[in-house]
Amino acid sequence: MAPIWTLALNNPLTAPPAFRESYAVFALEGEQLAAYDLERGSQLWLINLATTVEPAIGADLVFVVTDESLVALSRSTGATAWTKPFEDELAVAPVVDGDRLLLSSAGGAVIALRAADGAEVWRQQLPRGSSSRPAFTATRVFVPTSDNFVVALDAMKGEVVWRRRLGGIGHDIVESNDRLYLGAQDRYFYCLNAKTGEVEWRWPTGADAIGLPVVDDKDNTVYFVSLDNVLRALNRGSGVQRWKFPLPFRPIAGPLRYLETLVVAGTTPQLQANSTRDGKLLGRYTAPVELSAPPHLFADRARVFPVLTMITSDIVGRATVTGTTRDIEPVNSPPASLPNIEKVPEAFEMPRPVDVVSALPNLIPVVPGAEQ
Repeated sequence: MAPIWTLALNNPLTAPPAFRESYAVFALEGEQLAAYDLERGSQLWLINLATTVEPAIGADLVFVVTDESLVALSRSTGATAWTKPFEDELAVAPVVDGDRLLLSSAGGAVIALRAADGAEVWRQQLPRGSSSRPAFTATRVFVPTSDNFVVALDAMKGEVVWRRRLGGIGHDIVESNDRLYLGAQDRYFYCLNAKTGEVEWRWPTGADAIGLPVVDDKDNTVYFVSLDNVLRALNRGSGVQRWKFPLPFRPIAGPLRYLETLVVAGTTPQLQANSTRDGKLLGRYTAPVELSAPPHLFADRARVFPVLTMITSDIVGRATVTGTTRDIEPVNSPPASLPNIEKVPEAFEMPRPVDVVSALPNLIPVVPGAEQ
């Protein structure tokens, strides 16, 4: 891996960054919200808006929760499309799917809004709030709750279709071919029937399975990480383990996948790449400092390989975004810089950017027989 560009945000993040393919939104100290097209290397807009909640990015709008309201912004210009009063505390960040925006309050309310204008479509009160973000299909919404349940709601009316109690609080859910896959705090990884909620199978792990799993329907495999520092591949239908591989760090998010490669990031400034076929270690990449947020992977039409986006922070918290990709030939020039955050009206003067990625080490090749 080699760095191809850097973006100095000049301020600490106030919320996790939001990504949708190459489109990125960053909430920063100083009540600033900035949007970038990372593929083109251009800043799209910069406005004064404060949030501590990760924004949700739709097809045409960006949804931002402030202290008093929910604001929808144009993806292209940052102009306000609509504003809706909203003072409830959220249990998890909002989720957008097609023409619906879903909010989950700490008090257990699940609220579906029409993305175009913020009109409420339905509201369902659950006994407890969401423990992780809901998952969508065309007909269902699946909500893991803090009382150890997964609840299926009708996507059109919000009515409860089924409830399934797990052995612990559930984490992020992914749906594939009428099955749900998720880890829970009882040290099991679950496969549920999406239509009935029945447990199809479960697999014991040494610690909680976290993050969003990756499902490969073609290879009939589901990939996930757990806090016993292991990356696993299970048969999607039966739950039989295909392979497992130890991680030299504690993972901070689920794996990212590109073709036959899985990328996992951890609490140390290191990322690891493994083969989807057999789990074989392909290499490791070391960042200059620990990551401030989980990495993001997107396809760049101008490049052969995808771009891995990493966010780090300097000693005073100022964030830097770095784009890296796989080497084809030796790097002959330093990484380029994207346009940095600049001052907007009524914002304070920000410190000069610090380039913390002037020389990143390349991917370390694996020596045969030394995969551990």
